[in-house]
Amino acid sequence: MLVGVCVRHLAQSTPVHCGAMISFNSILRRSPSHIKWFTHSKGVSTSPKLQSTQKSSSPRPPVSLRTRLGVTGILGGGALGVWYYLRWEKQKQQKIKRIQQLQTLAVGLGDFRLINHMGQPCCKQDLRGKWVLMYFGFTHCPDICPDELEKMSSAVSLLDKDPTVPPVLPVFITVDPERDNVPALAKYVSEFHPRLLGLTGTPEQVKEVAKAYRVYYSAGQPDEDNDYIIDHTIIIYLLNPDGLFTDYYNRGKTDQEIADSVKRHMQTYTSVFS
Repeated sequence: MLVGVCVRHLAQSTPVHCGAMISFNSILRRSPSHIKWFTHSKGVSTSPKLQSTQKSSSPRPPVSLRTRLGVTGILGGGALGVWYYLRWEKQKQQKIKRIQQLQTLAVGLGDFRLINHMGQPCCKQDLRGKWVLMYFGFTHCPDICPDELEKMSSAVSLLDKDPTVPPVLPVFITVDPERDNVPALAKYVSEFHPRLLGLTGTPEQVKEVAKAYRVYYSAGQPDEDNDYIIDHTIIIYLLNPDGLFTDYYNRGKTDQEIADSVKRHMQTYTSVFS
């Protein structure tokens, strides 16, 4: 009897559950608009997979002009920095090569012994540790020597304005020791830079130092007043603190060009004794 009751109960309840299933399936067979209405009306959310697909298909926000300019500036600045570095490295190698070529000429090697415009002995060792601009001339020169000494003094003054570089010592060596004694030199150098050092000596001493720096000079015939002109090499020499010949400047160089060149040599200088 108990079994019959259970069977009868099961038979009575079955149509109810089947009707529910049929009702839900009929809803699923309806149009998508009905499905959308159903899901929203029943509080049913769409699947995570569908949401992620919708998000990924949405367009990306445009890159702002400021961002583009910033990236362009960074890339351009980096490229410019690399270009300047390569240019500086090339100039440095050219300077080193030029110095090596000049040093092979054996200019300014050996020592010399002269007398300065204060009457004190002076040798090459006394110039060590200083950057030196050196010029050979004579006090009776009418125009070229004063012009070159003015230019050399102006270049030294330009360098003095830069606190990042050491002071340069200007030196004037006479090629006319017969007339350019100590008093004549003292009066002459006072007309130019206050640090200008005048050097003279015996004819043999002057000849020796001129030969070391490949300086040519020759006195002309004296006139009725016993005045004469000396033909000589017109070059300004640059010596580094080791006392080595580093560069030279002819009449075509301006004071600013000389100052700029000296500064570049200072920046790439390495002592041979370090």
